[in-house]
Amino acid sequence: MLEISDVDRIRTITLNRPEALNSFNEALYDAASEALIAAAADRSVAVVVITGTGRAFSAGQDVVEMAQRNTGGIANGVHGFPGFVDQLVEFPKPLICAVNGLALGIGATMLALSDLVFMSTEARVRCPFTDLAVAPEAASSYTFPMLLGRHNATWALMSSEWLSAADCLQMGLAWRVTEPDELLAETMRHARVLAGKSISSLMESKRTIIESIRGPIAAARERENAAFAKLMGTPANIEALSALAERRTPDFAAIDLLED
Repeated sequence: MLEISDVDRIRTITLNRPEALNSFNEALYDAASEALIAAAADRSVAVVVITGTGRAFSAGQDVVEMAQRNTGGIANGVHGFPGFVDQLVEFPKPLICAVNGLALGIGATMLALSDLVFMSTEARVRCPFTDLAVAPEAASSYTFPMLLGRHNATWALMSSEWLSAADCLQMGLAWRVTEPDELLAETMRHARVLAGKSISSLMESKRTIIESIRGPIAAARERENAAFAKLMGTPANIEALSALAERRTPDFAAIDLLED
């Protein structure tokens, strides 16, 4: 589920559910949260890199579990989605994402909670919230406009369309784009520059950079959680999940006419 390796004070956390495109189920949320907690506490770790196995960085929320959750068939993990986002927000050391392939949902929104993003030219990013008849997540309603600008963020969060690596670079969601076979080498080259610095200096520098946005991130998450709770399990959301399972385009027009 996770592969963890250390070299030169850099810990690489590799999402390893390739059969599910590294989508997050409760077990992976918990494992990734624990990995971040351990890396934060480990004095031998200066920098963390997150990447994926196979053709995906992460396909986001495991949609099988999402559908089962609507029927009450899934038990919450120890950390779950909220706890994983907590660890991303609170992680005190430089956090780098090396996006090797598809990045959807939390696989996309977590990029805006990291400190540097490297992408393969083959990477593609998608925020499928409106296709699922839900709302943005992981403070992306704040972080995306902050990083991408309001117009780009509106398109990314409302259209549910794919963004290429070139799009992400131009918009500001990616910092560097490389050929696929150079992604990890280029990521590690920059990670080693940071890992050569004093860890206490890195941590204090990161704290001063992000301290002013902690409040807005928390407020955005509260708004998103309320919107998500309002929309989950509604006819539109059920139609979206049914359409996804049946591999068809959801018909929201008929449902919207019936809603108040």
